[in-house]
Amino acid sequence: LLADLGAEVIKIEAPGAGDPMRRWGVLLEGRSIWWSALARNKRLVALDLRRPEGREAARRIALTCDVVLENFTPGRMEEWGLGYEELSRERPALVMTRVSGFGQTGPRAGDPGFGSIGEAMGGLRELTGSPDRPPARAALSMGDQLSGMFAAFGTLAALRQAERDGRGQVVDVALYEAVFALSESLIADYELTGQVRTRSGGTLPGSAPSNAYPTADGRLMIVAANADPIFVRLAKAMERPELADDERYSTHVARGAHMAELDELIGAWTGTLDHGDLDELLTAAAVPHGLVYRAPDMVTDPQYLARQMIQRVHDTDLGREVAMAGVVPRLTRTPGRIRWAGAQVGAHTRDVLTEVGYRQTELTAWARTGVVSGPGCE
Repeated sequence: LLADLGAEVIKIEAPGAGDPMRRWGVLLEGRSIWWSALARNKRLVALDLRRPEGREAARRIALTCDVVLENFTPGRMEEWGLGYEELSRERPALVMTRVSGFGQTGPRAGDPGFGSIGEAMGGLRELTGSPDRPPARAALSMGDQLSGMFAAFGTLAALRQAERDGRGQVVDVALYEAVFALSESLIADYELTGQVRTRSGGTLPGSAPSNAYPTADGRLMIVAANADPIFVRLAKAMERPELADDERYSTHVARGAHMAELDELIGAWTGTLDHGDLDELLTAAAVPHGLVYRAPDMVTDPQYLARQMIQRVHDTDLGREVAMAGVVPRLTRTPGRIRWAGAQVGAHTRDVLTEVGYRQTELTAWARTGVVSGPGCE
């Protein structure tokens, strides 16, 4: 996120194989396609932090930076002499952003954690899927990506404060807390009414109609007409204006109480129309709606194309163009941009380490012993 908007980001990974995420997801020629987007705009330095030389090099790099972001189990950075207290003594304005499974304090602070555990303990898994099936998982790393967004937000706030008083601080992001922060009134509902929210399929309890409805050509259309004026327009589009006056459907609360039967009525109607015809009718009636998209829909959608949301960037490692999401959010005066795709292991090791004072002879010796790797280090 920050690299897209112009920050210089230096990522340290292990020499040789590099970050394990280089081998996650769909692979092309043995490498993750996702890596092209995940590591875009980042300068990649391959350092062995288990070695004293590697840790000292990381310390030198850190002391040239405004922010150090790490996602090790709490205590590991301190073991390496790279903790906030050590670094901030030499650079008082330094911000250290720490992302971990359970945060830097509490009885589980030292436990390892992944995004999936955060999704479970943060409540997301219990709310995802059908009530008669085990919790489902979105086919994306939601917990990790939510944590990254909160980490970026907290980092910017800490940097702003450092500009004001010259003092940095720690930004502590726990995976489960990033997920839990989106839970609306989940806890208050339980404490004040005894209701325990759980899985509800494609619906949002109390909000209707707002579901995925089938079309005659086998697609699914999300229709969100839960606000009273919008439901009136939907009823007219269905040529069933009387539905808006029916006491079962005339108010938001009433529709929520009769959600199942209302969904059945709407599904029976949408099922008679191809998705293109349904789209035209709902657009004309100003009813919010959207086809449940798959990749082929996205690459041809006029809205995606008009805003150039899908960018194709040359990946020098793969030797081809790779499609990826454009920069979000859009800034009108200082827009972000994708400068390069995720590169090979240690692509910038030599450049970064020479910038912080290391000589080529040192890099060559370290490359031979596995402390560093990357083009030009040998």
